[in-house]
Amino acid sequence: MRRFLAAGLLLLPMTCLCAAQDEQKHEIAVTVGRTFISDQTVPNTSFFNNTIHSGAGLSFNFSYAHALRTYQWGSVWLEIPFLWNPDEDLNYGQNVIPIDYSSLFLTPAARVRFLEGFAFHPWVSFGGGVGHFVASKDLVFGGTNTGHRIKTTGALNGSVGFDVPLGRKLHNAIFRFEARDNWSGVPPINVDTGNTRQHNLYVGGGVVFAF
Repeated sequence: MRRFLAAGLLLLPMTCLCAAQDEQKHEIAVTVGRTFISDQTVPNTSFFNNTIHSGAGLSFNFSYAHALRTYQWGSVWLEIPFLWNPDEDLNYGQNVIPIDYSSLFLTPAARVRFLEGFAFHPWVSFGGGVGHFVASKDLVFGGTNTGHRIKTTGALNGSVGFDVPLGRKLHNAIFRFEARDNWSGVPPINVDTGNTRQHNLYVGGGVVFAF
């Protein structure tokens, strides 16, 4: 009897630990990647290089997520992604636009993750929030940018990705690949491209810590 009791006392902490590990309802994720923005030709212009070119800015996504419901086919999460692009370079044929700008997107979303019992978990999410742009004080070929430099706009976010659990030996870490499109207003770049909104496509990868 004492042996069974001792064995039970030894197994109880292990059982609680496994249950705690299985019930991972929180995630903190950090990914690094690039933001891609389509080139935009300025209407009613004909000079050389009358298209605004955007560089693929090195970007960082930080997010927190909480599991709302778990099903046999997958799970539903509330996520809060915070995407930061500190340096989006610009190029244009005339010295009227800023040399670069930074952007921040905060877009709470609902995320649905599939195939929980498999080696990888594809997911999709959709949400909305705000985008914030700050243009450089310098123009593309030198000089001071005297235009309006700050703009805050609404943003819709659609995302896809997949998670690959790395195992409990790595403290329940998960590798994540993701693509996020923030559809927002246009940044303050001193010229009218004829567009009122633009796609800010982020592609990146990183690690998720589940607890």
